Amino acid sequence: MKQIWLLGLIIVTLMPALSKAEQATGYQIPSPALAKLVDAKLIPSSFLSADGKWLALLDRKRVVPLSELNRPEKALAGIKFNPQTFMRQSRYTYVSLEFKHVDTGSVLRPTGLPENGVIRYPQWSSDSRYLSFVVEQDNKATLWLYDVKERETKQLTQSTLNGVVTETPYEWLPDSKAIVVNFAVNHGQPPLQPKAQETVPIIQQSRGEKSPARTYQNLLKSPFDEAQFKFYAQGQLAKISLNTKAKAIGKPTLVKSFSVSPDSTSLIVGMIAEPFSYQVPYERFASVWQVWGMTGFPLYELARQPLADNIPQGFDSVRVGPREFQWRADEGATVVWVQAQDEGNMKNDVEHHDYLYSISAPFKREPELFAKVENRFSSIQWADDEVALLTEWRFSSRSVRTSVITPRAADSNRVVFSERSYNDAYKNPGKFITTRSDLGSKVLKLVGGRYLFLHGKGASKEGSKPFLDRYDIKTNSSTRIWQSQAPYYERVKGLLDDEGMRFVTIRESQTEQPNFFIRDLNFDTLTQLTRFAHPYPEFNGVKKEQLKYKRDDGVELTGNLYLPANYDVTQGPLPVLMWAYPLEYKDKKVASQVRESPYEFPYFGYWGPLPYLANGIAVFDDPKMPIVGEGNALPNDSFRKQLVASAKAAVDVLVEKGIADKDKIAIAGHSYGAFMVANLLAHSDLFVTGIARSGAYNRTLTPFGFQGEERDFWQATDVYANMSPFFHAEKINEPMLMIHGQDDPNSGTFPMQSERMFAALNGLGKQARLVMLPNEGHGYKARESILHVLWEQEQWLNRYLFPENSPVQEQSPLQAPLDEVQTTNPENINLQDHDSGMSGAL
Repeated sequence: MKQIWLLGLIIVTLMPALSKAEQATGYQIPSPALAKLVDAKLIPSSFLSADGKWLALLDRKRVVPLSELNRPEKALAGIKFNPQTFMRQSRYTYVSLEFKHVDTGSVLRPTGLPENGVIRYPQWSSDSRYLSFVVEQDNKATLWLYDVKERETKQLTQSTLNGVVTETPYEWLPDSKAIVVNFAVNHGQPPLQPKAQETVPIIQQSRGEKSPARTYQNLLKSPFDEAQFKFYAQGQLAKISLNTKAKAIGKPTLVKSFSVSPDSTSLIVGMIAEPFSYQVPYERFASVWQVWGMTGFPLYELARQPLADNIPQGFDSVRVGPREFQWRADEGATVVWVQAQDEGNMKNDVEHHDYLYSISAPFKREPELFAKVENRFSSIQWADDEVALLTEWRFSSRSVRTSVITPRAADSNRVVFSERSYNDAYKNPGKFITTRSDLGSKVLKLVGGRYLFLHGKGASKEGSKPFLDRYDIKTNSSTRIWQSQAPYYERVKGLLDDEGMRFVTIRESQTEQPNFFIRDLNFDTLTQLTRFAHPYPEFNGVKKEQLKYKRDDGVELTGNLYLPANYDVTQGPLPVLMWAYPLEYKDKKVASQVRESPYEFPYFGYWGPLPYLANGIAVFDDPKMPIVGEGNALPNDSFRKQLVASAKAAVDVLVEKGIADKDKIAIAGHSYGAFMVANLLAHSDLFVTGIARSGAYNRTLTPFGFQGEERDFWQATDVYANMSPFFHAEKINEPMLMIHGQDDPNSGTFPMQSERMFAALNGLGKQARLVMLPNEGHGYKARESILHVLWEQEQWLNRYLFPENSPVQEQSPLQAPLDEVQTTNPENINLQDHDSGMSGAL
C-alpha cells in the first residue's frame, strides 16, 4: 500500500505546473493580430429590390458588449427573447444602411434613423419603392421605412411590434399599399409576478403512447411559465397604411403565424391554443388555423391542430392532420395545405405519404384534392396555372425529387426535373430564380410560358464553379448561359433582364475580396459596382491550396490548406491546426465530392482557425470527415472507425507533403465538431491536443436521436455507447480545452455536457481545461467573450504546439483599454446573401 501511495504522489508532483496563463482570471485579450479580427467589419448584407434597380447594403452587428448580454432575457417554450422589446434573439442585426443604384452606382444614405438603434427584418416592398425594417432601441421595437423615390425616412409605428413567436413581426401587402403588423399587446405593462399561493406541485402525465422528443431546452416548466408565455406571446394584428394610420385586424390572440394573400384581401392566421406542453417547444403546441378577411372576420377554419408531442420517430415524420398552410402565389386567394396519409410516419408503407388540398375564396365550397405526393412533401413554387414545381424528399435514402406540374391538373403529365440524393452536390441543379407577379407576390420567373432560370454553386471535381442556366419546360432540358471561370469565384445575385444576359454577381478570388459586379453577356462587359477595401491586410501573402487525398477505404477527401505569409518549404514542417466537422452520407461517391472552390477569398474571421496563421501555425481547414452507411448499413454503425480513418488520411497527406510535424498537430471543432474532437483524442494518437467548443459528449443525454441519428438509445444502445467519448474518457491521453456558453439553448449541447465531461477527465487525472462563458449561447456574441475565446485558444495552441517556447508570453487582461486593439480598417469579409423579390433568392 505504501508503494501505491508514493506512486500517486509522484504522479501529482510530476503534473505540469500551472502557467501564468492558466492562473489568469477574468476576461483576457489575445495578441493584437487576433484581436483586430474581432472589430473588422463584414462586407454588408445585401438585399436586391424586385425591379433590380437598388441594392440595399446593411452593415451587420457582429459582436455586442457583454453588458448587452446581461440585459433581462426570458426563455419560454423553446424561445429566448428580450422581455422589454418583445423581440426574439436573432443572428442578423444591423447598424447602418445605404442604397446603391445598380445602373448608375449612386449611393443613398438615409438620415433620421435613431443613433443607438439596431435594424432588423429588412424587406423590400414589391414595387421596389420602399425598404421597411424594425428599429430596436430604448426598450422598443418599432417599424420604419425608407422611400428611395422621395429620399425620405419615416417611422410607421410608435407601438412595439411582437417578435416573440412569429418569425417576422410584419409583412407587406403584395400591392405595396400597406403593411400588416403584429403589435405587442402587453408591452409597457408590469411583468407578471409569481404568487406564493400559486406555488403548486409540477405534475406531468404520460398517456401510455410513444412520444419521442429530442432534448429541447428553454421549455415551459410550471403554470407560472405558462402564464408568462401567454403574456408575452399575445399580439394584435393591424393594418398600417403608409400614412401611418393603423386599423386593428380581429382581436388580440396568441399569434403564431400570419401571411397575406396575393390579392391583398385576406390572411392566413395561425393561433396557439392550449394545452401547452413541458416536453416540446411552442411549434408543437395546439394551434387553430383560419382564413381572415382584412377586418379580422373569420372566413374559413382550416384546422384545429392538437398538441403534437407524439410525432413518430424519424426526421421525415410529421404531425397528423392538416399542416403547412400557404397561399398559392399565382392566384388571388387560394390556400394550399398538406396532410399526411401515413399517420405521420414515413415507415408506414403507403402509396402516397402526403396529399395536398386547396380551397379558394370565397371559401364556401369543400376543399379539393390538389396533388398526391409519393414521399414527404417539401415545398411548392408557383409560376402560373400551367407551371409549378413540386419537391418531395425521404430521409432514409437521402433522396429529393422536384417535378414540373400543371397546377390545374397536378397529378397528370408530371415531369421529373431532378431526382438525386440531397447530399449529391454534383447533381444539384441549383435554385430557381423568382420575380414578382402582377399582384406583387413572389413567383417563379417564367419567360414566354416556357423558360425558367436557375443559379447554383456548380460543384465539380475541380471545385465549385457557379453558373446560370435556362431551363426549357417543353424539352425538360437546361442550357448553360454562363459559368464562373478561374481564377475567380463568381456567383449570380440577381437577373436584370428576361433573357439572362445581364445580371448582378458577387466576385472574388484568393487575393481579391468579394465585391458586386454587373455582368452583361451581350456586350461581354463586367462593371464593378462596389469597391470594398481589404478587410485584413495583415494576412496578405497567406497561401491557400485545396488538397485532394484518399482514405484507406478509397473514399476521396479534400481540405483547404493555409500556410502563413512568407512561409517557404525550406523552413521545414510546421505545427498544424486542423478544424473539421463530420457529415453523414449514404453513398461513398457522394461523400467524395468536392464542395468548395479553390478560388474563394479566405475568411479570417474570429470564429474559425485561420487567425492562428499569425502565430506561425499552418491551418488545415475543413478536411472532410464523411461517415458513410451504404445499403442497409447506417452511417453511425461504424462512426469511430471512419472518423479515425479520415483523420489519419488528413494527417498523412500533411506529413507526406512535408508541411506537418506529425508530433505537432492539433484538432479542433465546434458543436458536432467538438464531439468529433473528443472521439479522436479517445480513439487515436494522431493529435497532440484538442480544442472542443460547445460540444456534446454523452449521447445517453440525447436518448431520442442526435445529429443524423434517427434511432433512439434503446434501439441502438451499442451505437450510443461507442460514439460517446464520455464512455471512453479514460482513453483520452492528450490535453483538451473545452469552451461552452453557459446558456447554450441548442438541442443536444446543453452546458451540462461539457461540465460532466470535464468532471470525468478531472476525476481520471487527465489534462483538461473548461471555460464556461456567462450569458452566451451556442455561438458567442459578446466582444469580451470572443476576445477571451481567442486568447484561450491562442494560449493553448502556443503551449502544446510550441512546447519548446513554454511558458508562453502572457497577454494583458481585458481590463486594459480596448482601443489599443481596435482596428481602423473600414471594411471586411464574409458576405451574407439575401434577396427580396425578383431576382433569384440566394
